[in-house]
Parts: sequence; C-alpha cells; structure tokens
Amino acid sequence: MNVLVIGAAGKTGRQVVDQALAAGHTVTAFMRDSTHYNAPPNVRVFTGDATDQAAMSHATAGQDAVIDTVGGKTPWKKTEIEQKVARAVVAAAKKNGTRRIIAISALGVGDSTAQATLPFRLLLLPTFLRGSTADKTAMEREIAQAEIPYVLVRPAVLNDQPAVGSVRVLSGVEKGHQVTRADLAAFVVEQLTTDTHVNRAVTIANS
Repeated sequence: MNVLVIGAAGKTGRQVVDQALAAGHTVTAFMRDSTHYNAPPNVRVFTGDATDQAAMSHATAGQDAVIDTVGGKTPWKKTEIEQKVARAVVAAAKKNGTRRIIAISALGVGDSTAQATLPFRLLLLPTFLRGSTADKTAMEREIAQAEIPYVLVRPAVLNDQPAVGSVRVLSGVEKGHQVTRADLAAFVVEQLTTDTHVNRAVTIANS
C-alpha cells in the first residue's frame, strides 16, 4: 500500500515508518521539520504544516492510507493541534479517496478510562494529561465522524524498551499498564491490512 505517516520524525512515527517499510509498504514521511531526520532508503519526505489542508491534500494524493502519529510535547497544556491535524487529514482523505485512516490516541480517552489503573485515572488524567486528553478526544471525534474506514489506537503508557512481540487488545475494564513503542508501531501497521478493528477504538498494552 501507499502509506502517509504524519509525525514521522517523532519517536513513535519513526518506528511506524520502519515497520511499514518492513511490511513492504511504500512510505511517505510527513513532518514539520526534516532538518534532523535521517530518512530510510526509498522513503519520500514531505515537509509542511499538518494542520494546513492544502499541504495535507498534496501529501495525501495517491495514498491508500494515512497513519497519524502526531502528539504534543506539553500534555498538560490546552491545545487543539491533534484535532486540527485530524480535520485536515479527513478533508484531504475525502478529496483524494484515501481508503483508511489510522490514528494513535491514548489510554484514558473515551471509554478507555475504565481500562486505566486507579493512579493513572485519578492522578495523571486530570493533571499532567489534561490538555492532551481533551485534544485526543476531539481528534477521535473528527475521524470517527468522517465516514472513512478508520482505526483509533489507544496505547497504554509508552516506553522505549525492546519489542515484546505482541500486544493485548483490552476489553471491558481489563487494565493496561505499559506498551513499547515498537509493539505499538507493529500493531498500527497491521491495521493497514486487516479489518478486525475497523471503525473501532481499541486499547492495547503489553502488560
């Protein structure tokens, strides 16, 4: 598939690019600043503002799927960056006939609050994560209402440990603690070619 990865210069974005390449997909890496980005061979790099609909439309042309890995660096601050990116992605996808949108959200968004541990739910969500949680909630809404096949992936707390090799998709009030970025990226890339979780939000964890 032809795949556009937005936020490709970030920690998770880089992992997604690598995993998509390993799976045989043709990747375009979209980022705001490519100054320090060492692009893997055969990856097209597109630099621009992901909230700009014209730039996003240009980057999305010819893409079968879009993977949105954008995440803010100050999760306690009020922001609308992720929902604005989602809005631009949706408009571009509709214009260009993109067949799938996959976006990385977070544990604690929507009904996944029930899958967070008590300290996470009571201490982190209303304080350190209050800005990003609200933004991701709005981002999910933009994508879910777009009438384009989508998967929203809500990872547990991310870490940079080596891949475990598998993840659990949580159900009900099953709790999620942590997941490696590598395993998150692998799961996200898998969603390009499976319909198991289409039009759903899923929470994943290693433990």
